[in-house]
Amino acid sequence: MSILTAYSSKFGAREAAQEIGLQLQPYAPQLVVFFASSHYDPVAISASMQEFCGDSLTIGCSSAGEIVSGKMLKQNVVAMGIGSDIIEDTAVEVVSSIRSENRIAAAFAAMERHFGASMAELDLQKFAGMILVDGLQSAEEKLMMKIGDLTDIPFIGGSAGDNCAFQKTFVYAGGKSYNDAAVVAVLKLKKGFEIIKTQSFRLMNKTLKATKVDEAARTVLEFDGRPAVEAYASALGIGPGEAAAKFMNHPMGLMTGAGEPYVRSPQQVKGSAIAFFCAIKEGMELSLLESTDIIADTQKVVSDAVTSNGSVAGMINFNCILRTLELEQKKQTEAYGKIFSPIPTVGFSTYGEEYIGHINQTATILVFK
Repeated sequence: MSILTAYSSKFGAREAAQEIGLQLQPYAPQLVVFFASSHYDPVAISASMQEFCGDSLTIGCSSAGEIVSGKMLKQNVVAMGIGSDIIEDTAVEVVSSIRSENRIAAAFAAMERHFGASMAELDLQKFAGMILVDGLQSAEEKLMMKIGDLTDIPFIGGSAGDNCAFQKTFVYAGGKSYNDAAVVAVLKLKKGFEIIKTQSFRLMNKTLKATKVDEAARTVLEFDGRPAVEAYASALGIGPGEAAAKFMNHPMGLMTGAGEPYVRSPQQVKGSAIAFFCAIKEGMELSLLESTDIIADTQKVVSDAVTSNGSVAGMINFNCILRTLELEQKKQTEAYGKIFSPIPTVGFSTYGEEYIGHINQTATILVFK
């Protein structure tokens, strides 16, 4: 079977799931990964996807926009069926109460029993992790930090969305829906994998140091000892009243030794402070960024992945909602979708991306060889 994709624009959860099931089930996929617009009732869409996908294991989440081979969509369900010729084995656990607790260790213990080996000992070339998180609990950083403490397996994923309502998001597994939770999956892959991380920014050679931070609220009160809004605006040469309008095109980046930014996106102005979509730690030095060309940058990394691997069986694309909004603003959604036309692909517009932590304005892509 390898990998197949399907989608449905039918408005009812049961009808949409049935349409997808009819497309996938004759091929008996081992795993079905799906992303569903938040207008679908969460209980109904998860239960229906499991019902119509039969013996396949199903996982997914609510979205703020959907991606399927060749298309960027709204108000749809997209799904990928992955066959046993790609996945040798899969372990899935639901981590609950992520706002108040961190139960990753318990989930990993169950996975160790499943695989009969320690998570710290699994082959990094054969095992890949995927995480789908309730996108409104601000729990991604602590989850990813705990995962990094327990295993070197690369984990990739996204934070569930709700079509920019910012009211309630859901994750799905085995026909059930969950809020204040994360779905964690570990895949044993027969032919290997690659992870792509791409963001479309250049450095502006200006840095700001977070000198006063409310870390729990993801809010910077001061940069370089000045009110955050004032310092940010000054670095851009604009007035404080113009700062919020620049957030999408001028986020900030935590730089790695390789000179690559891990993007931290400002969310909103709060008085003289700036709230971010992911955590900023006090003392963190951030580089100011300027947006470039999402289409050209994404086309290059996808082409490079295909070239380096010889062939690609499929991709799961966790694409930030802020990238989607920028593409919509520039009328480039059709061009973005076409990048993935030759490759079986599903994905969704996320409320944050997971890969070596929690990041923003990035696409993190799991590539199946």
